[in-house]
Amino acid sequence: MAEYNGNKSGILLESGTNEIEIMAFTIKDNLYGINVAKVKEIMRAEPVKPMPHAHEAIEGIFKPRDEVMTVVDLPKYLTKQDQEKMARDLFIVTNFNKMFIAFRVNTVVGISRISWQDIQKPDKTVSGDLEGVVTGIAQCNGDLVAVLDFERIVAEIAPETSIQISEIERLGDRERHTQPILVAEDSVLLSKMIKESLTKAGYTNVKMFNNGQELWDHLTTIADEPGTLKEKVSLIVTDIEMPMMDGHRLTKLVKEDKLFRNVPLIIFSSLINEAMRIKGEELGADEQLSKPEIGRLVTVMDHLIAKYEYKAELENGNLANY
Repeated sequence: MAEYNGNKSGILLESGTNEIEIMAFTIKDNLYGINVAKVKEIMRAEPVKPMPHAHEAIEGIFKPRDEVMTVVDLPKYLTKQDQEKMARDLFIVTNFNKMFIAFRVNTVVGISRISWQDIQKPDKTVSGDLEGVVTGIAQCNGDLVAVLDFERIVAEIAPETSIQISEIERLGDRERHTQPILVAEDSVLLSKMIKESLTKAGYTNVKMFNNGQELWDHLTTIADEPGTLKEKVSLIVTDIEMPMMDGHRLTKLVKEDKLFRNVPLIIFSSLINEAMRIKGEELGADEQLSKPEIGRLVTVMDHLIAKYEYKAELENGNLANY
């Protein structure tokens, strides 16, 4: 791998190519990876102020420039043991879920650009105690890299920053909705939370898929089945980061397909920022929402489904019965 020099000018800019740039780093000589899109900067580790009653993996806080930031002791989180702080340790400063969090690592090795198809979901024999935390195994320039689910890590350390069922409860009493909703989400934890939230919101016909490829395969399978399209799929929700096929590639395929292009599609991801929003718009996403805004997701789903069904009835000449 090439040495990382802090220059992000070469990060992935194309839309819908189904590729990812992975930054590899080490902890106790083991290689781990993070999506470059989540990385704001790399900096030398600085002194940290401990915080009382915090999760054991939270090292404390520090203030680079004018912003107070939480530091997660990633070696301790992964090994469940205190690790010696090294003088050459680094902080990977991340930006996702509208939060800035620094993660302590030992070294940063470099950046590799690979296809999502080359990232395999680990099974229990590979992930062991890290089951659910390792989102995929990537081969970067001959090295095997365990790509970590940083959303899962933060959700475990600070549950209040993740999806909250209380947001659904605040929506009040809701009608039962039987329209078929297709959701692509690779995180085991977030998939369970999304399904539970949508069910509580009245959406009782939700089908979950582990990645964009599985959802796209499902769409191509149902294309020739009898019945109207809205009886097969009324809305698609997709994450961006997923093995095999990411959400941007899925969006591109859906919106370029003559049969499915009018189906509402929402990108629901921790990576929504200005650059990612532009990508999603270019690909035709109907809406883009940042996790963990599950209450807003439901509200937008209500609107897009009603709009989709209205158009379908209008095209079929059944508006009088709508």
